[in-house]
Amino acid sequence: MNNTTRIGIDLAKNIFQLCLTDERGRVIKNIKLKRVELLAFIAQQSPCEIILEACATSNYWARQFSEFGHTVKLIHPLYVRPYVKTNKNDATDAEALCEAASRPTMRFVHPKTPMQQDIQLLHRVRSRLVAQRTAVVNQTRGLLAEYGLIMPIGIGQLRKQLPLILEDAENDLSTTARQTFHLLYDELQDLDERVACAKQSIDNISRENEACTRLMTIPGVGPIVATAVYSVMGSAQQFRHGREFAAFLGLVPKQYSTGGKQVLRGISKRGDSHTRMLLIQGAMAALNHMHKKDDRLSRWGCQLKARRGTAITVVTLANKMARICWALSAHQTTYKQAMA
Repeated sequence: MNNTTRIGIDLAKNIFQLCLTDERGRVIKNIKLKRVELLAFIAQQSPCEIILEACATSNYWARQFSEFGHTVKLIHPLYVRPYVKTNKNDATDAEALCEAASRPTMRFVHPKTPMQQDIQLLHRVRSRLVAQRTAVVNQTRGLLAEYGLIMPIGIGQLRKQLPLILEDAENDLSTTARQTFHLLYDELQDLDERVACAKQSIDNISRENEACTRLMTIPGVGPIVATAVYSVMGSAQQFRHGREFAAFLGLVPKQYSTGGKQVLRGISKRGDSHTRMLLIQGAMAALNHMHKKDDRLSRWGCQLKARRGTAITVVTLANKMARICWALSAHQTTYKQAMA
């Protein structure tokens, strides 16, 4: 008789360590399987809980195991670490997963859907391309300065003035230098095209996805911010309220309280740093136009900016935007400006 109620799997590329436990949490056995053997073994098990670390490939395996009728739960690696006994190895990691999942207060990570993974893929690639483009721009400006050619700050200035410099036969650029800067300019144009292609794909998804369309009704939330938020939040059912989602993104103060004394520091900066960055950028864009509006949110933003300054206001507004994003997704509605 199969008494297995929970299976902890330490994920890897080729060799997987499994820990099988009964309803009392006692270890039945530890086994090691190759990648080609894993799915066949899981398919033979009676429906049970399968516990994985929320790490690389975990979303893929969660979908695969769910097809066999199992309940798959993901746990953040930081929450598993305290349950690792003695020395760290694959067997103790798998056992720690089962132990952590048995705790009644354990927090679990909601597996991503294929759509969420596709959006996250686009954002990660676009972010890398933008970083590469910035590196090319900075390197080009620095190398031009070595030849006495000072370029104004800004990628737009470089796009406009570098061709003029290359065509100017009276400057002191040698043939080798001119050819090298041609290569850099060609690389910049290629990266511009790749970034634009990724942006177009994100725009298309934002128009076709109903959840993203609702999020874009919020001031400061465009296609990039909306799709990024959707990729980490999904249907919002894994969060109890908007404050929990804002805390998940690290947009709440970091607390260090003891002895009844409340100490609040800067924001915790936990969770997805890319989405948090985009929300803060969106909040900055929204704040720059609030002095032209007369709705309740704009008046609140202008008053807070006058009291606490721009930086605190932007982060506070980003927190509010995250909570609004959760409300719109959880209740499937659109943003309505309050004028009172």
